[in-house]
Amino acid sequence: MMNEVLEQLNKIISIYNEYVGGYLIVAFLVPIGLYFTIRMKFLQIRNFVHSWKITLGFYDNPKDTGDVNHLRALTSALASTVGTGNIVGVSLAIYFGGPGALFWIWVTGFLGMMLKMVECTLSLKYRIINEDGTVSGGPMFYIERGLYKFIGKWAKVLAIIFSVALILCSLGTGNLAQANGISDVMKTNYNIPPYITGLILSSIVLIIIVGGIKRIAEVAVRLVPFMAFTYIISALLIIAAHYKDFIPSLWLIVKCGLTGTDSVASFGGATLFWTIVWGVRRGLFSNEAGQGSAPIVHAAAKTKIPLREGFVASLEPFIDTIVICTMTALVIIVTGFWHSGIKGVGMTIAAFNEGFSRLNLPPIGQHIVGIGLFLFAFTTIIGWSYYGSRGIQYILGYRYIKYYYFIFALFTFFGCVWGIDLVWNFVDMVITFMTIPNLIALLFLFPEFVKEVKSYESNNLKNFKE
Repeated sequence: MMNEVLEQLNKIISIYNEYVGGYLIVAFLVPIGLYFTIRMKFLQIRNFVHSWKITLGFYDNPKDTGDVNHLRALTSALASTVGTGNIVGVSLAIYFGGPGALFWIWVTGFLGMMLKMVECTLSLKYRIINEDGTVSGGPMFYIERGLYKFIGKWAKVLAIIFSVALILCSLGTGNLAQANGISDVMKTNYNIPPYITGLILSSIVLIIIVGGIKRIAEVAVRLVPFMAFTYIISALLIIAAHYKDFIPSLWLIVKCGLTGTDSVASFGGATLFWTIVWGVRRGLFSNEAGQGSAPIVHAAAKTKIPLREGFVASLEPFIDTIVICTMTALVIIVTGFWHSGIKGVGMTIAAFNEGFSRLNLPPIGQHIVGIGLFLFAFTTIIGWSYYGSRGIQYILGYRYIKYYYFIFALFTFFGCVWGIDLVWNFVDMVITFMTIPNLIALLFLFPEFVKEVKSYESNNLKNFKE
């Protein structure tokens, strides 16, 4: 009975994604990101080096208002974005959209650098100072406070709609998909039943987010940069071992990205439109640019100049999407496993295993993917529990957060035992619920961002140390 209900639910969600959600994301995300990029004369590229200088503390002032420095804000946000999207999401994009999906993942990452810059600058500009001296920010605040002059009381309504979508996304993007990826790799690598993984993982998550054992989460956050480095180096070694296939693979990615290609997916081939859709979907899922999650954590940065944190935030899509996602995709493509018919994390594992065998190294590829996926996904789950709690706090108040935590842990279990199609279809659906209201707000408030940039440039703040 339950399986029939889930199948029907999956069909309904699939119809929405295919006929509504897919078109909305392509119609909004790419054109808006392109408009911002051209309008600001490729600001994310012109200030790329400056963004790194801000991140590395060249302009830090401990006395400024905020909770964390620029580097900590970036690493905290990355801990929540580097997850299953970089490993499972990329393989699914290639499975359904062919190699050309990576081309559109690149496009989404590049435009996402600009979108992140805009939304995180606005988040700093419209953040509030709490009674205890901490700060709160995010799209719900710049929607309510920034859009009031445009749409009056409806700004509050739109902020509530965004907050509801934020809660749903925390259960889907930040939880179901991550838990499903962990469960999948535990089953594939070590034959651990999904319900066992679900019971253990949901219990650990509940202990951390309810019991407040912050040290465990902090250790995991510290491990992510190390694991990301290990993952990237492993991928580079495999790509180097297939150096003869490197240039042909790049050509295949670009050609298929502009023309479409046959894919393994059951719908009979990836037309150009669906190549674009799957690339944009998985690119957005990976870096969350325009979705509105990152501004919540970046709002806590110590700075009195909002644009500086916008510059820092623009580095997220570069690291997460253009670097890490590309490593996964290239390993899959150069090893030839993109048309293997394997769906999900198994495609990535098979590609890594083949790559290490070519290097005459022990078959540790599956363990690198497995451990990396676990750490990436686990820290993403913890980070998104915070995002969802901010949505609960905005709508209902602080005292209801504890009830949300128990629901969140329950969804961790669901993510482990539900089928991969239902999980990812749910994720794609709720992402549109969250992204569209945020992009509407960014369009209205873009002139405010332009003012920040003009002020920054005219006052020579690029050389001003706080």
